[in-house]
Amino acid sequence: MVVVGLRPWRSAGPRIARAVDAVRPAVLRSARAARSAAPRVARLARAAAPRLAGVTAPGTWRYTAGAATAGLALAAGVVTAAGPWDSTGQRTAEHDRAVAQEHTGGADHGTGSGADPGADSGTAAGPPRPAPSAGSVLAGLGATTGTGRTTGGTALTDVLSPLLKDSALGARHAASVVDLTTGKRLYGTGTGAAFTPASTTKIATAVAALTALGPDHRLTTRTALEPDTGELVLVGGGDPTLTARADPNGLASLRTLATKTARALKKQDVREVTLSYDTTLYAGSGAHPIGVNDNLATVTALMADEARTDDSTSGPAARESDPAAAAARTFAKLLEQRGIKASAPGPSKATGRADTLATVSSPPLSALVERMLTNSDNDLAEALARHTALASGKKADFEGGAAAITARLGQLGLSVKGADFHDGSGLDRADRLTAGLLTGLLTTAADPDRPELRTVLTGLPVAGFTGTLSSRYTDDADDIGTHDDTAGTADAAGLVRAKTGTLTGVNTLAGTVVTQDGRVLGFAFLADGTTDAQAAQSALDRLATALADCGCR
Repeated sequence: MVVVGLRPWRSAGPRIARAVDAVRPAVLRSARAARSAAPRVARLARAAAPRLAGVTAPGTWRYTAGAATAGLALAAGVVTAAGPWDSTGQRTAEHDRAVAQEHTGGADHGTGSGADPGADSGTAAGPPRPAPSAGSVLAGLGATTGTGRTTGGTALTDVLSPLLKDSALGARHAASVVDLTTGKRLYGTGTGAAFTPASTTKIATAVAALTALGPDHRLTTRTALEPDTGELVLVGGGDPTLTARADPNGLASLRTLATKTARALKKQDVREVTLSYDTTLYAGSGAHPIGVNDNLATVTALMADEARTDDSTSGPAARESDPAAAAARTFAKLLEQRGIKASAPGPSKATGRADTLATVSSPPLSALVERMLTNSDNDLAEALARHTALASGKKADFEGGAAAITARLGQLGLSVKGADFHDGSGLDRADRLTAGLLTGLLTTAADPDRPELRTVLTGLPVAGFTGTLSSRYTDDADDIGTHDDTAGTADAAGLVRAKTGTLTGVNTLAGTVVTQDGRVLGFAFLADGTTDAQAAQSALDRLATALADCGCR
């Protein structure tokens, strides 16, 4: 979670210089990537100039996701080259810059696995250390209105209405634009109409999960030994990011769990166990209505590396047919490597008499939400929907998760009229959301009285840089599927942060954008009946770029 004040840019020079010095080794190691990013940085500098000129003294609160031109250079050298995540789940460039600024405190991003000395993960014993309050990387969000040109609602209508008539947006569309500081709607058409939202559903899932569980909640996997039976139970905690890889990269480590479990067993002079696995945290079928699909594993309380059968960490991939059994088999091999003979694993349920031997925990929910939104992680989305159901006293299945999400949004005072959830990921075509609800979710996440929701905003992919927007808002993207060659989007790179949504015939985009005068707007654009996904995406990107290019009140 990142909530910092937006300081006057003029006073930021020394801190930015220190930040550059602090990250110079990483930038040098990534020289090739930095050189390839140079044109993008130049475009970002040009795009940011009028916005920086319009920034005046900060208000009482400001959510920032950006910095001045020097900060953009950091983004090119570190974000582009090293990727958006470090070993704790925090954005690398934000962490490095925060350390350079000698900030302290901030959200606990944790060490993830809670390993002790001798564990394979190589992490130190003891509680996770709090990460510094992350500094900003890209263009500032939430600056007060400066001297840039502003337009009223009529002018905004003139800007957006022609773009919404693009045939690439299909037979039906809706749009909503709000000022995130005031919550005032600046533009709307079809804002109450129900649309298939695709992956923008994840914004609702994120808000509901953070509301139900809190940003510091962690998902814990454990081992338990049944008394007098020699049965060892691997108990799934609903953490799809549990990893069996040698480098856990800040996630909960199955290897660490095996090391700690073997040590505890040897202390009891146990060298052989009957291994079982427990997935009873969740209820109902784990099969999504879309059926077997590379975009999602069977939803179960126990899996390792999202049941991927390759080395990928995001995006589509072939999955294990039985994720829990596969994870348990891997765990058995890890135990045997540590001197504990284990039987072939089978399903079971840990009793209340079982003695917990070892645990490993995920990064905090704040980091999981960011990962889910940035990478459009369907496995995490379905897991968070089920955990929201558990925290809400509902059955941990698809129906219970959907009901819990709806209830939590209603408790926040959001209108759920027209909304109909069937999953947490948005893969179900029966899901329905409105443009008005999506901008309502963004406004709520920006509310200064709800800092626990801020990672809903910081997790949104950054145009031209991260996640599902990394290949959009670039010169190359402007050359593909563009109906109007004069309407490029590259200059909005770094200024738009948004969740994408794509299903056959459905294209959506919802997020935040910085205007010419430094204001932060929330927007939602929903299109149904599209026939060319690339052209529809380009049309949506031009809508967001139009917001960045105008000053709006």
